[in-house]
Amino acid sequence: MSRFVLLGDEAIGQGALDAGLSGVYAYPGTPSTEITEYIQKSKEAQERKVHSQWSANEKTAMEAGLGMSYAGKRALVCMKHVGLNVAADAFINAGMTGVNGGLVVVVADDPSMHSSQNEQDSRFYGKFSMVPVLEPSTQQEAYEMTRYGFDLSEKYALPVMLRITTRLAHSRSSVERTANREENPVKLPSDLKQFILLPSIARKRYKMLLSTQEKLEQEGGNSGLNRMEEGKDTSIGVIACGLAYNYYQEVAGTAGMDHPVLKISQYPVPAALLNQFVKKVDRVLVLEEGAPILEESLVGVLENSHRISGRLNGVLPRDGELSPLLVKQALGIPVEPTREVPEIVKNRPPALCKGCGHIDMYNALTEALESYEPGRVFSDIGCYTLGALPPYNAINSCVDMGASITMAKGASDAGLHPAVAVIGDSTFTHSGMTGLLDAVVEETPITIIISDNSTTGMTGGQQSHATNRLLEICKGLGVEEEHIRVMNPLRKHHEENRIIISDELEYHGVSVIIAQRKCIQTASKKVKSL
Repeated sequence: MSRFVLLGDEAIGQGALDAGLSGVYAYPGTPSTEITEYIQKSKEAQERKVHSQWSANEKTAMEAGLGMSYAGKRALVCMKHVGLNVAADAFINAGMTGVNGGLVVVVADDPSMHSSQNEQDSRFYGKFSMVPVLEPSTQQEAYEMTRYGFDLSEKYALPVMLRITTRLAHSRSSVERTANREENPVKLPSDLKQFILLPSIARKRYKMLLSTQEKLEQEGGNSGLNRMEEGKDTSIGVIACGLAYNYYQEVAGTAGMDHPVLKISQYPVPAALLNQFVKKVDRVLVLEEGAPILEESLVGVLENSHRISGRLNGVLPRDGELSPLLVKQALGIPVEPTREVPEIVKNRPPALCKGCGHIDMYNALTEALESYEPGRVFSDIGCYTLGALPPYNAINSCVDMGASITMAKGASDAGLHPAVAVIGDSTFTHSGMTGLLDAVVEETPITIIISDNSTTGMTGGQQSHATNRLLEICKGLGVEEEHIRVMNPLRKHHEENRIIISDELEYHGVSVIIAQRKCIQTASKKVKSL
């Protein structure tokens, strides 16, 4: 039909629209954010009234997507890898309930931790929940596999995971669209007890899931997404998964290598295909982004597993992204010594924007805490996490979304006073509210600072569920009104803000300080658009 130059994320968004999408559910998280943003900006999606509002968190997104599937429509759920931890309860049980309308769950992994607190591999979740996993190598494959994923989901009545990584998500390539498909009509499940996981029903559903595994493995052998490519030099056979296939192709092309290749893009991988490939070569090099999931599984599948090399035996590093240089080294190709970076080129660590309200909040907090021993501030996931760096050095933890409040509560329970939690407005509504409720119920003496910039700032300024709602949410959760304080984090209000924080630090109960000032980046964009 037509060609576009698209990010991998955008190719997935377009693929979903062309597959008859009725709704996308997501919480912003790099490198997955642009999928939903692309659909939100699509004129076609607007005309069709495709649902595309942000969800409060990944769990609510997963459950809403499952609800749309229950009603027979096709739904896309998007998140980054650590977001799948939040959605795991619903995701894993969705393999048990199965689906009605097609359900594709896109998970964007971040090897090398470009913008994440770990580099976990989401294929573990796919294997754990026993659902099909697709892993594209290119933007064109991302488009096509999204469409195929919906068909596969409806064929086997199971959710399908589409796993991508940062490099694919945020690089561009030409993508050719194919004819779009009409949306599904509303149609309830034929078995209205399918989604009720009472033990008596769940046991039957689990047996059904187990019985489907052989068919899913056969599908991986018949779909064409797992394929063997012949090569003359059988001293090494390369098994390349997803994006890693591109790295091998680049190296082989420049080095004139011609090894047999087994390209893997669909899981579970047929054991027969793996054995057939390995018998053709002297030894095997496994290239996969993330954890050595396929490499580990080969030990139990292959007859001569001692011939396998990859991340497990140190031929490739256990952590970080792959690269053509690493692939060269693994293949035994001589590489030039790494050149020293000239002094003129220096690392530029991330920093809070000039004029950011978080800066003035931290300055007031730091001064208010001067009379106490250090180590009392628990922070969260957001721009304000940069308060860990100089010149602020203001926070002492950053574990996962919402953990600031619950960690402060636990420290307070242990006898630490004052115990302070710093959390952003979007993170608060994502997963901080339940921790506040725990503190209110137990009357735990903690001070919570919600640094409210009225947006989801770290991922590009998406709408925050908390905007204009924080005061009422805190009241509704039971915080005493006189200990819900609002301050304006500006330099001219520094002394007033310091006094507010100092007062609440001394209060032996739950107090919430809302440091309220719009994100300077979001505000400047609005001014430019006027």
